[in-house]
Amino acid sequence: MSDAMLARVRKLLAKAEDPACSPAEAALFTAKATELIARYGVDRALLAARDPATDPVGDRTVGIIAPYALDKAGLLAAVADPLRCRCVRRRDRTGYTMHLFGFASDLERVELLFTSLLVQAAHGIAGAEVPRGEHPAAFRRSWLAGFAREVGARLRTAEECAAARPAGISVALVLADRSTRVDRRLAEVYPRLRPAAARRLVGGGLAQGAAAGRRADLGGTGLRAGSPGKLGPSR
Repeated sequence: MSDAMLARVRKLLAKAEDPACSPAEAALFTAKATELIARYGVDRALLAARDPATDPVGDRTVGIIAPYALDKAGLLAAVADPLRCRCVRRRDRTGYTMHLFGFASDLERVELLFTSLLVQAAHGIAGAEVPRGEHPAAFRRSWLAGFAREVGARLRTAEECAAARPAGISVALVLADRSTRVDRRLAEVYPRLRPAAARRLVGGGLAQGAAAGRRADLGGTGLRAGSPGKLGPSR
C-alpha cells in the first residue's frame, strides 16, 4: 500500500477508534477506510495477475491474549475470510495463536482492519450495559460474537462491490484463483486440518453486538449503516 494511501486509511481508522467520535461519524470514517482497502485489494490482485512477484502468497502468526481470547480470535477470522485469507487457531499458554495464510497485500489489509476493530469493539463493550442478573463475561462473549458476525458480512459486501467495477480482465476469475492458491498453501502446511466445533453462547449480548457491528458499517460505496494488537511478523 502506498505511503499516502496507508496514511489516509490509518487516519480514518484512528478517527473511528476515538471514544469521542459519535457512532454516525465513526460509521463514515470506517466505511470510507474499508472502501479504500477493498479497492486496494482488487488493484493489487490485478497487478499480481500480470506480475506475480509483486504479491506473493505468505503467512504470519497472530498472538491473541486474554481476556476473551477465543472471541477475539473469532473476530480475526471474521475479518480474514472475506479478505481471502485463511486462518488456523492454535491453543498456547497465554491464549491462542492464529496462523494466517494469504497474499501479502491481503494479510496487510487484515492487519489494518483487525487492529482497528479490536479498539472499536473495546469501546463498544465498555459502553454496553449488561442486563440485570446476567453474567458480564457471558454477555460480552455473545456481544463480540454478534459484532464479528456483522463485521464479516459487511466486509464481504465491500469486497463484492470493489470486485464488481469494470476491468479489462475478469476480476472474479483472478480472485477465485487467488483463493485457490491460498487454500493450497494452507493444505500443504496443515494436511489434516479439522474444523473447530461450533460454540454455544448463553449470553444475551448478541443483538447489541450485532447492532454495533452494523454501526461500524464496513460496506462499500453507497452503503450506510455508525460505530461502536499489532499482528505478528510475516514469515
